[in-house]
Amino acid sequence: MVEDIKKLQNGSDIRGIACEGVAGEHVNLTEDAGNLIGGAFARWLAEKTGKNIEELKIGIGHDSRITADSLFAAAAKGIAATGAKVYACGLVSTPSMFMTTVFDTFAFDGAVMITASHLPFNRNGYKFFDKNGGLEHDDIAKVLTTASKLQTADADLSTVEKVDSLSVYSEFLQDKIKKSICAEHYEKPLEGLHIVVDAGNGAGGFFVEKVLAPLGADTTGSQFLEPDGYFPNHIPNPENKDAMESIRQAVLNHQADLGIIFDTDVDRMSAVLPSGEEVNRDAIIAMMTAIIAQDYPGGTIVTDSVTSDRLTRFIESIGMKHHRYMRGYKNVINESIRLNQQGIVSPLAIETSGHGALSENYFLDDGAYMAVKLLIALAKAAKQGRQLASYIEKLERGFEERECRFKILDENFKAYGKTVLNTFEERAAQKGYPIAPNSYEGVRISFNTEEVKGWLLLRMSLHDPQMPLNLEGVREGDCDKLFAVVMELLDGFDKLAMEKK
Repeated sequence: MVEDIKKLQNGSDIRGIACEGVAGEHVNLTEDAGNLIGGAFARWLAEKTGKNIEELKIGIGHDSRITADSLFAAAAKGIAATGAKVYACGLVSTPSMFMTTVFDTFAFDGAVMITASHLPFNRNGYKFFDKNGGLEHDDIAKVLTTASKLQTADADLSTVEKVDSLSVYSEFLQDKIKKSICAEHYEKPLEGLHIVVDAGNGAGGFFVEKVLAPLGADTTGSQFLEPDGYFPNHIPNPENKDAMESIRQAVLNHQADLGIIFDTDVDRMSAVLPSGEEVNRDAIIAMMTAIIAQDYPGGTIVTDSVTSDRLTRFIESIGMKHHRYMRGYKNVINESIRLNQQGIVSPLAIETSGHGALSENYFLDDGAYMAVKLLIALAKAAKQGRQLASYIEKLERGFEERECRFKILDENFKAYGKTVLNTFEERAAQKGYPIAPNSYEGVRISFNTEEVKGWLLLRMSLHDPQMPLNLEGVREGDCDKLFAVVMELLDGFDKLAMEKK
């Protein structure tokens, strides 16, 4: 048994330190842990599906991380030892692994993706899917509880069958583009468009080779397509400033019509317009909303809690509704699913991080599918003599955004944080500050006076002893004034320490 295996849970994923190489960080996601986790997932899946474990078909794929092969072998042995059939999908994206449970070509009962998203090279993890989507927090807890009771098991991996699931998934994306721009019989519907892709040395290079190039797009200037688990060029993260500046410069230098950047495992994306304008955070939400608005008039867009007031005004200006919910991509997706089950049309669940899931695509957070939606909009706009930027021309420009974190120096950090938020809200109400109603996460206050214009949100971190603070000001000096309001409302809480970046 591997000690502390339950501590590897990170929300609805499993993550840990998979190799040495960073000072002070020691391996806790070992091959033995991967073996136990694989065996536990097969047992969980057999119970969930009601099938005999020997009937199960389970696919395993991975991104470009340097520990992918060893963690693949570990999980594959754990699964194969139960009698379930293992299929090796190789270097793939996370969304394509879910689709192996959907495509008739494979019809896997379950899928495993080895990834740690944008985290440093020494990290890795496991994501799991069945036909209903990604496993939830409680499912992962159950898998790890089972794993903690197992012994490592060996198995002969010569029976593992290699499959090219990524090509099948890429053809699915190609077909979506062709059908959406009425080009089923035209082999090169993206001809004349110049698209630059930045894969950040993750798993996203396939999008150039297997989607864009076959459809005729000019992909000159695309960069960091080669998989390299050390990520030598920049962090593969659409929220990272250096990463966004890198794709921005590539678009400008090559005079491209669109730039697309993926995270490591391609479940997130952002974009850059020909002018160099970044389409990320609020802007990517606005763009996706505008693209689907005609198909879902009056629909409700579910976002995370740190979206701006100007985004709300934009969404409402094009006839849609904005439902601001908790952070965490699974939280946002599940809330959108819940609304649909109640009869409220909610076609899109999307975070400022670039996680976006559409009801038309199994509510799967899929960066490549979002990129496809952008490409379809770009191609249609080009035929009409319009620019892609026209979709978000009504989105007010922000002036300044800040995020900082207060560390909670109390052993019972959750209780302390709750006390802070309650007191923060009480003091704000006493001063007559306009507190946002129906806040699902933390306390949000919006100001629109001559003295200060903007909003702030103080909340608890999902997992850590921290209280993140988000600020957005409309004019120069507004963020400073908002921060002063926060410090006034936090007066006396001596177990909060501002973290330095």
